[in-house]
Order: sequence, then structure tokens, then C-alpha cells
Amino acid sequence: MMKVLVRPIIYVMLALSLSACGDSEETELKAWMAAEQKQAKAVIPKLSPPKVYTPFSYGGKGDIEPFDPAKLLVVLARLRAQSGNGIKAPDLTRTREALESYPMDSLKMVGTIEKNKMVYGLVQVDKTVYQVKLGAYIGQNLGMIIKISENEIGIKETVQDAAGDWAEREAKLELQEAKK
Repeated sequence: MMKVLVRPIIYVMLALSLSACGDSEETELKAWMAAEQKQAKAVIPKLSPPKVYTPFSYGGKGDIEPFDPAKLLVVLARLRAQSGNGIKAPDLTRTREALESYPMDSLKMVGTIEKNKMVYGLVQVDKTVYQVKLGAYIGQNLGMIIKISENEIGIKETVQDAAGDWAEREAKLELQEAKK
């Protein structure tokens, strides 16, 4: 019987101890928050008035549009008229020679040879050696051989610039020393 009475007493004491630690901290917190809220004042900056829009009217309706291809053609025609460098277009219909299919940086001069009082240059591409003479074409930029000496082959290339005019520039292949 004693065991039956002990249990309800334990439950009652447990409930009383829990009720004692409940409400006091919460009321203090609410009081502090109310006091802080009364002291704090919200500062809202005033908005500046909106900027006034002033419309812009485009006055170039009669001019050539900046991105029109016709404008580019007008400028190129003007440049052609001014340049007049006197270099005529090369014959693009002629039969291409074997060394014209290689870029200049893949060609190497490996020597010269003289046959029948005429000097030929020896040009190597990959593992093949070609004989070249004055007036022969070489490289991908319409290069014509204009000079052959023991140390170099002089080349005159004819290229087209951005304006469509033909221009000449000089290039050379220098003798490559043999690897030991």
C-alpha cells in the first residue's frame, strides 16, 4: 500500500518543482524588449526626386548607317583611289608549282648547285629536296624567287591588303646548317 501512495506524491512534487521555474525569466525578457522598443527611433532618409527624362532626337536619318555594307564599299573605293601604288594583280589563273602548296616556315634551304653555268637553290620540304631557279614560284603568298646565293634565296611575295590592293614584300630562306 505504501508503494501506491509514494507514486502520486512523487508526481505532485515533480509538477510543483517544474511550475516554480517557468514564468519569471520570460516576463523579464518581455519587459526589456518593451523598454528598448520605446527608446529606439526609426530613421528613414527622404527619397530624392526622380530624374527628369529629356528625350533625344536622332538627326542622322539621311546619313549612311554605320553598320551598312555600302559604307564599307565607299571607304574601300576611296582608299583604292588614294593608294595607286602601281602594283598590278598577279596572274591567278597560271598553273601552280609544287612548292606553292607549302607555307614558307615549312621550307628550308639546304644548299645550292650549279648546272650549265646556272645556279639552282636546293629547298627541302619534309624529306624531299627540290631544285629551284630564278623566276620560280614558292610559298603560299605568290612568292617568286628573285635571288639565289650561297647563303640565301631571296623571294618577292605579292599579297592583297585589307583594301583589296596588291602589295609586295620581301622574304628569304637562309641556308640551314647540317645537323651533326
